[in-house]
Amino acid sequence: MSWNPALTPGSPEAVAPEAIETLIIPRARDLGGFEVRRALPAPKRQMVGPFIFFDQMGPVEFLTEQGIDVRPHPHIGLGTVTYLYSGTFQHQDSTGANQIITPGELNWMVAGRGVSHSERSPQAARKAPHKLFGIQTWIALPEHAEDNEAFFEHHGAETLPQIEAEGVNARLILGHAYGKKAPATLFSEAFYLDVTLAAGARFPLPDDHEDRGIYVTQGSVTVAGQEFQAGQMMVFRPGDHITVAAGAQGARLMALGGATLGGPRHIWWNFVASSKERIEHAKEEWRAGRWGQGLFDLPPDDRGEFIPLP
Repeated sequence: MSWNPALTPGSPEAVAPEAIETLIIPRARDLGGFEVRRALPAPKRQMVGPFIFFDQMGPVEFLTEQGIDVRPHPHIGLGTVTYLYSGTFQHQDSTGANQIITPGELNWMVAGRGVSHSERSPQAARKAPHKLFGIQTWIALPEHAEDNEAFFEHHGAETLPQIEAEGVNARLILGHAYGKKAPATLFSEAFYLDVTLAAGARFPLPDDHEDRGIYVTQGSVTVAGQEFQAGQMMVFRPGDHITVAAGAQGARLMALGGATLGGPRHIWWNFVASSKERIEHAKEEWRAGRWGQGLFDLPPDDRGEFIPLP
């Protein structure tokens, strides 16, 4: 275990209650036999840094032959971040990517001006009962990257930096924190961490990012004299030194944030953009279905069906 001076914790009790700017209780959404808990966007908070969408998938157990089948659908103006605790996903997209993701790995798809993708339980997983538990987020792109060509990156667990201290094990999924940098290509300042805490362990959030939040996925944490359980997101006031402490059963959480963008984003269905005109154009392009001739195409190996425009 290495000692990282940037992880030297403060006191959770010393954090002022008003440093917790927003408390978010996720809303349950049914995706057709599969429920997610959506923390972002929330009524009082659209984004944390560039993170504009945050879904907890599961934990869920599937019987033999069952699984997830999210048909091809479009995106613009964002990057999708898929990270699993358990289970597997098969990602296919219109760039030609066809990738199985397993726990601790990163799937990072940047939509830019337009992309489509599907997410399904692999056939190998369906041969027996299986579980799924993970987090999917979207990062809104800055204006200068909204017209970029789409691309996909997969980063194995062994390529993602590990950060350790007493009772703390963190994997840096995206961006930079505590002197480490993750390998994925980003277009704005951000950080995203999978943090596991032993009972009573203290974890300080990085001080070098404007916007910061945490989402508790397992166990509980205390900060500013309050206890927060799994399934809650706290967004903190910029500039405060924030340390959280794990409860008696330990905790697992996702820490996220970064620089705020130049302005708010419009979000409709699977589209994110700095202008309503971009969204209207994407609507018309997906409705037209001119695959490979207009803004969108379908994944090369998953062209038999797609989700129509709502």
